[in-house]
Amino acid sequence: MQQILVYGDSLTWGIIPDTRQRLPFERRWPGVLEQHLNRRGRQVRVIENCLNGRRTVWDDPFKPGRNGAEGLAQVIEMHSPLQLVILMLGSNDFQSTHDNNAWLSAQGSERLIRSIRQAPIEPGMPIPEILLVAPPRITAPKGVIAPKFEGAEHRCPGLSEALEAVAEALSTGFFDANRVIASSSVDGIHLEEASHRILGEALAEELQNGPGNLT
Repeated sequence: MQQILVYGDSLTWGIIPDTRQRLPFERRWPGVLEQHLNRRGRQVRVIENCLNGRRTVWDDPFKPGRNGAEGLAQVIEMHSPLQLVILMLGSNDFQSTHDNNAWLSAQGSERLIRSIRQAPIEPGMPIPEILLVAPPRITAPKGVIAPKFEGAEHRCPGLSEALEAVAEALSTGFFDANRVIASSSVDGIHLEEASHRILGEALAEELQNGPGNLT
């Protein structure tokens, strides 16, 4: 049994747009990914570590523990041996409490990649491969989260390209979620249930002959 760790935020946690409800595991994209890989005989377990509001490397001034760099190395140590880490963060870097652009957010993901590779895993355990996933672009935020993401649609353009450049520089896998899905029209940030299914299936295809060497 090979293990994949998914490290993300509410887009992966499965929040239903404009609610505080959560999709069940089998309808979130990590669950869809696990089901598709296992149906193909891959013998994979997908472990989720996803927190609403998680940034790459910035703190939330109102909620503790949202800095994705804090404790990441220990998360890797905790769940090792890992074959692959899928990293999909960045959307919360554009909350109105931060004045970040796409390049800065991508630099945050670069730091996370380095932390994963430097984690204090046990001797003989593999350093996991990494698949960096660009989240879907933020559109005009709506609903209860609109004030929190005010102006985010103007700060986030270019994130996919900046993340792809990081992936190339650090020799990780890369997948642009914008190729297959878009953010919800309900709130402009999160994923509809159909998008979870599409993304999980697309990533399963990506991993068939890509990052992770799943056997």
